[in-house]
Amino acid sequence: MSKIGIGQKWVSCWGNATSITDRKECVYAKNITLRYPVRIVFSGSKLRFRFSNLTGTEDVHLTKAFVAKTDLKHENISITFDGKADVVIKPGTEVNSDDIIFAVNAGETVEISMYFADFTQMNAGTLITGPLSRGKYSYGDFAEDKTLPLDLTRNTNWFYFLNTIDILTDEKNHALVCFGDSITAQSWPDYLAIRCWEEGHRNVAIIRRAVSGTRILRQYDCITYQAYGLKGETRFPIEINVSGASAVIIQHGINDIIHPVGADVNVFRPWSDMPTVKEMTDGTAEIYISHARKLGLKVWSGTLLPILGWRTYNEDREAMRNEFNEWLRTSPLFDGCVDFDKAVCDKDDPRAFAPGFDSGDHLHPSEAAYKAMAEAVPEDLFLTAR
Repeated sequence: MSKIGIGQKWVSCWGNATSITDRKECVYAKNITLRYPVRIVFSGSKLRFRFSNLTGTEDVHLTKAFVAKTDLKHENISITFDGKADVVIKPGTEVNSDDIIFAVNAGETVEISMYFADFTQMNAGTLITGPLSRGKYSYGDFAEDKTLPLDLTRNTNWFYFLNTIDILTDEKNHALVCFGDSITAQSWPDYLAIRCWEEGHRNVAIIRRAVSGTRILRQYDCITYQAYGLKGETRFPIEINVSGASAVIIQHGINDIIHPVGADVNVFRPWSDMPTVKEMTDGTAEIYISHARKLGLKVWSGTLLPILGWRTYNEDREAMRNEFNEWLRTSPLFDGCVDFDKAVCDKDDPRAFAPGFDSGDHLHPSEAAYKAMAEAVPEDLFLTAR
């Protein structure tokens, strides 16, 4: 690794979680190119990349990878690993690339292209949506091509293997981590990134660590629900590994409340999985807050959103949500609370989303509500690095 200049540091400028992908009939790919565009929010002189096979059960051979700006020149720079163009990522592990000399200006978009020549287990990735989260895959070796062939290419919101991008940048810059489940895997972190940029907060990157279906205290090991990912105790210490992070917003816990239905209804969702609110608060304190404090991070809670009308809704679950939310709002263990619930609930019936804020399933917000969630994040979280 090269030396870091005075007044510079490594800061994560883009990141997702890595989880078990949805178990479909086909779980392997061969001779495939993946391409992900990423807007870089800081100017810097070098990049480095983390690739993850955390949830894979077989070796993944990354044949080659490149980074290029999405400009007319589109010059590909090889991403290397100990000087080599390829790397084998062992199951359950992550690998870091070499530092890549790559000058980039704030606001520019780069494309990361990966090619996998051999049969590859596609079991390490995350489904992410939002206006800044788009990817493509092509059948064939097109990693070095400026334009992917239209007839062999499709869009995807599955982000495989690419986990984090760091940039060597000014000391003033920092990262804000958004940790959670499907609510955070969807649009509000992207809208938060857009808000920061438009309001002139150019010294903060929004790093998303979110997996749909995850819970604080439990995880599924059956293939039906494996894509719901690892439990918080396992996820958090790995996903909070974010260079230059100053704070984390934790919006997690609704799946602990809504999932159990009894083994007579669903053998994988017994009533024994239903936690008490005390178990949820203790788990949040022990798993999230204590670990984040060891890293010197500020910790902000994010309240759970309305669920009236969701298929497992009942008064007991609503009471749990309200009790947990009250703890999230008032516990002195946090540095503050982002009251997402207040931002999106119906003022006349707080059990439900406000008009226009329900996606239709009574659990996930609409795009308008995701924008409101982004607006609810206090400006204090953008301003200073640590």
